[in-house]
Amino acid sequence: MMRRTKSRLSPDAAALAQLFDCVESVQFWIKDAAGRYRAMNRACLLDYGLASFAEAEGKTDFDLSPAHIATQFRLDDELVLHGETIVNRVELIGRFDHTAVWCMTNKVPLRDARGKVIATAGVARTLAGAEVVSSVTDVALARAVDFMRGHLAEAIDNETVARQAGLSVRVLERRFREAFRLSPHQYLRRLRVRLACHPLVYTQRVLADIAAAHGFCDQSHFGREFRRETGMTPHEYREKFRRRPQSDFRL
Repeated sequence: MMRRTKSRLSPDAAALAQLFDCVESVQFWIKDAAGRYRAMNRACLLDYGLASFAEAEGKTDFDLSPAHIATQFRLDDELVLHGETIVNRVELIGRFDHTAVWCMTNKVPLRDARGKVIATAGVARTLAGAEVVSSVTDVALARAVDFMRGHLAEAIDNETVARQAGLSVRVLERRFREAFRLSPHQYLRRLRVRLACHPLVYTQRVLADIAAAHGFCDQSHFGREFRRETGMTPHEYREKFRRRPQSDFRL
């Protein structure tokens, strides 16, 4: 008999995770506004190589996935927290054993009684080969994003990214708007800032080194762009999240 996913959430949220336990090929999760997991079904636990939800509760994607994958998840979550929905996105999702599978992902905002978005919920369905082939444009976009991640410290223009993706510049820009609600330039700027967050919190590296490694001209440029994206300076961010408080989130 399948063991139920354990959680300290409200009965409704826990019941949803248990419902999706019965669906082998579909991952289901709920994350609070800070990106911490508050529900996860059995398929999602298996994908992370976890035995029970107790191992995942309160953790973020940065605790469970490589930084570049976690950053994309967080970028999507931020869109959803602003009321957007993500519908039928085809993407590669990494697994605990360093393999990856193609999935169709959907995400929606969860609201409290006053209508305020307080969490995100998502499902990801594993795709068969024919379904992936039919979504070739998403594969091209994935190539573009992968190139950006691999060349953060370099000057990157749209022409170069489009060439790597096998797209025209116009199509590249349209695909980024459709998928991320951002231009390629805006996406790259946000990606650089979000990837820089990890060494700010988890290392002692000086700001100038972090800035250079993530494609910023100098520490001053890094500070301006970081504040634009997060509302904090790199130093403020480092101080705040090194002493991250425990959450009392409840659905």
